[in-house]
Amino acid sequence: MALTFRSDFSNEERFTGFDAHYMAVDVDECTEKSDEELACDHYCHNYIGGYYCSCRIGYILHTDNRTCRVECSDNVFTQRTGVITSADFPGPYPKSSDCLYRIELEDGFAITLLFEESFDVEDHPEVSCPYDYIKIKAGQKEFGPYCGEKSPGRIDTQSNSVQILFHSDNSGENGGWRLSYTSTGNPCPGLQPPANGKLDPLQAKYTFKDQVLIICDLGYKVIKDNLEMDTFQIECLKDGTWSNKIPPCKIVDCSTPTELEHGHVTFATRNNLTTYKSQVHYSCQKPYYTLFPNVTGTYTCEAQGVWMHRELGRKLPTCLPVCGKPSHSLPTLVKRIIGGRNAEPGFFPWQALIVVEDTSRVPNDKWFGSGALLSESWVLTAAHVLRSQRRDNTVIPVSREHVTVYLGLHDVRDKAGAVNRTAARVVLHPDFDIQNYNHDIALVQLREPVALGPRVLPVCLPGPEPEGPLPHTLGLVAGWGISNPNVTVDEVLSSGMRTLSDVLQYVKLPVVLHAECKASYESRSGNYSVTENMFCAGYFEGGKDTCLGDSGGAFVIQDPLSRRWVAQGLVSWGGPEECGSKQVYGVYTKVSNYVAWVGSQLGSPGPRGER
Repeated sequence: MALTFRSDFSNEERFTGFDAHYMAVDVDECTEKSDEELACDHYCHNYIGGYYCSCRIGYILHTDNRTCRVECSDNVFTQRTGVITSADFPGPYPKSSDCLYRIELEDGFAITLLFEESFDVEDHPEVSCPYDYIKIKAGQKEFGPYCGEKSPGRIDTQSNSVQILFHSDNSGENGGWRLSYTSTGNPCPGLQPPANGKLDPLQAKYTFKDQVLIICDLGYKVIKDNLEMDTFQIECLKDGTWSNKIPPCKIVDCSTPTELEHGHVTFATRNNLTTYKSQVHYSCQKPYYTLFPNVTGTYTCEAQGVWMHRELGRKLPTCLPVCGKPSHSLPTLVKRIIGGRNAEPGFFPWQALIVVEDTSRVPNDKWFGSGALLSESWVLTAAHVLRSQRRDNTVIPVSREHVTVYLGLHDVRDKAGAVNRTAARVVLHPDFDIQNYNHDIALVQLREPVALGPRVLPVCLPGPEPEGPLPHTLGLVAGWGISNPNVTVDEVLSSGMRTLSDVLQYVKLPVVLHAECKASYESRSGNYSVTENMFCAGYFEGGKDTCLGDSGGAFVIQDPLSRRWVAQGLVSWGGPEECGSKQVYGVYTKVSNYVAWVGSQLGSPGPRGER
């Protein structure tokens, strides 16, 4: 404020002048006036002699020091769908702002914008969008400018990259705008599911990035590049093509079923098909082998591509030798080996002749004994038959190369019809006692298995019953031992093997009470011991017995239920009297006490009479 006082050159009258007082009063520029714009957009701060403006969080002060604007030039959206609005929508948007919103999607997508009906951008009644406006750039295309109260609505940009520019000047109070955007991929050709298969998902249209899984029906596999797969996935690419062709579904093939040793496999499905749901049937070479376990041998080709049994799964059955079933029925009434009768061929198909020729000794030692076939590869016999002949009491098995086993032999003069095998292993029971013949049991493993037939079949093993065969039970014993009761043991020893019975002999003998047998031997001079691992058989009156050369042969009893012949004993020893003498019983190894030991040597339980 300025005060000017003037006076001229004449003062005819006396004037006293003036005395003025002044006072400064501050003006509040922040006070809202109805006829003027606000001093500040957001916050106004008054001070004596002036004022200043500030902005809310998220805004910055314009260079005019009164307008608040937003920093919105670096908004990038990469999701396939989204929502974009002007700042403070639906409230008034900031002034003096240039906002840039970018939508950047992967090549292969097309973006669609949809503005809501609520649209308010400052405009001019005569000039198109001179103040505030929205401009859109999509690839080489441009849309807009847009302003006013009419929404732009839907805009198909046909581009994967869109820029939205929103400009506002330093005036106006408008509500702004809001849009949502979506994207669609480039379309791929329609698909048809393969034969015996389906598509997941199955839909009318597929676009970029859509993935489709090819799933075959049960029992079929996807075939791609000669490889079988459970499923296969293809994808719609950005250029509108599929990543792969739909591969075919091929029926599962279980391939040729595994052959069964000693068995047959027959096809239950026509044309010997091996594909899904086909069936094959396993059977064994009858009557010499039987299926184990005792189940139906039907296997079905399952969806996994393997042959499956409803009980055994993928595991195959085994063809086990049929034990204790000679092809010729044994007669019910027979005599004895001492004074006995000839066996018919095939009566005792388990009978083995064991010949030991120890060439390591001078002169050569040669002797023989009997045994019983347990399987294609194992023969059961007495330990003393396979003990090396030594002057001391050591128990050492003979060398395997000195042992020959004959099977299917009937007449020792005609070995052409028999089979012979050398030994791969000779196993004596570890507790065999040469003094009293306790644990008199041994095994011979054949170097090569024998083929089973009418003259070569295994005998059954008993169950592990410690009591052994019941007294008075009748059993059969066969052998090539002394058949002439008038020939003494000394004469046999002095004449070599000339008195060996040419034809296999057999006899039926009753099991003797254990106490009676023990008493019989205790009444004799000499140290005889009938242990719990032995039993006796024979007749009180004598005349019927096994003898020299029969050692190791099986004492067999027919099981009353299964009708199979079971090796309950092995010919072990007898008294000093001549074979078949009165009150001289034959002593046999009780096989039932050694079933576990035999099984441990064979690797699995041997044939049992109850099967």
